[in-house]
Amino acid sequence: MKSQFLALAACVAASLAGYAQASDDWPNRTIRIVVAFPPGSPGDTAARIVADAAGRTLKQALIVENRPGAGGNIGAEAVSRSPADGYTFLQAPDTVVTVNPALYRKLNFRPEDLIPVVALANFNQMLVCTPASGLRTLADLNAQARKAPGTLSYASGGQGVPGHLAMELYLADAGLSILHVPYKGPSPATQDVLAGQVPCGFLASPVVAPYVAAGKLFGLAVSGSARSIQAPDVPTMAQAGVTGYDATFREMLFAPKGTPADIVERMNAAVAQALAQPEVRQKLQGNDLDPTPESPAQTALHLNEDAAKWAGVIRKNNLRMD
Repeated sequence: MKSQFLALAACVAASLAGYAQASDDWPNRTIRIVVAFPPGSPGDTAARIVADAAGRTLKQALIVENRPGAGGNIGAEAVSRSPADGYTFLQAPDTVVTVNPALYRKLNFRPEDLIPVVALANFNQMLVCTPASGLRTLADLNAQARKAPGTLSYASGGQGVPGHLAMELYLADAGLSILHVPYKGPSPATQDVLAGQVPCGFLASPVVAPYVAAGKLFGLAVSGSARSIQAPDVPTMAQAGVTGYDATFREMLFAPKGTPADIVERMNAAVAQALAQPEVRQKLQGNDLDPTPESPAQTALHLNEDAAKWAGVIRKNNLRMD
């Protein structure tokens, strides 16, 4: 498994060094961005904001097509099998290559089938609970889980998605057991938490932060190293008492393996230029997304580090899916 993770960085180096250069007229037609999660998800929001601005730079339309399902695997498979000509890209969280290869027993793509182009934005997961649950802090949840094991449950946006992994990382370290209730995306999960069908959720901050700000949910903690822009009173997991905890996730843009190096670099530059625009940054930050462009090689190294971390969590918790 380790060698597979190391290939994430190696495949980028090979792409940038070895593939034929693209024709000078790229792009000369519409570019398709396949989003691996449903409309309204953080990645979908990021893709649509960035697509407009990057399209103006590239002087071509960037259209967004949602292909959700299986923790991002359906969209990832579709793009991995697409022509490597610079006209199809995948928008997905980093977990499609850092988590899914270790979590799923069978995948119809390999992580090295996808080249990281650029990180669009960092984003957190937020642990939230309903007012009726009586849980206001992470210490409250910890105490309830120890006092009455098996009585608590939490919602996530699906098996193996960032919220699921963020919670399992915490539960493994704390020695707790809380029932996982997976949904098909963070939005339907949030609606059931709001309705009291599930008392808590570890869900994408861009989706739940507005409800925390409105007092409809209590935010116990966020998964990353920085607080939510929309709900700044909610502490990080580390600030809430979980020493060394950091589960920051990235919304990514990938290309099929074999995409010419100059196309990868030009798309990276176009997105970075878009992310530097004040109005784009403002829109992303207003959705609790932190713009973080970097080179394809830097992104690949971060993916490699995260893959190793999550593989350990998956082994420790014996998380496997068909």
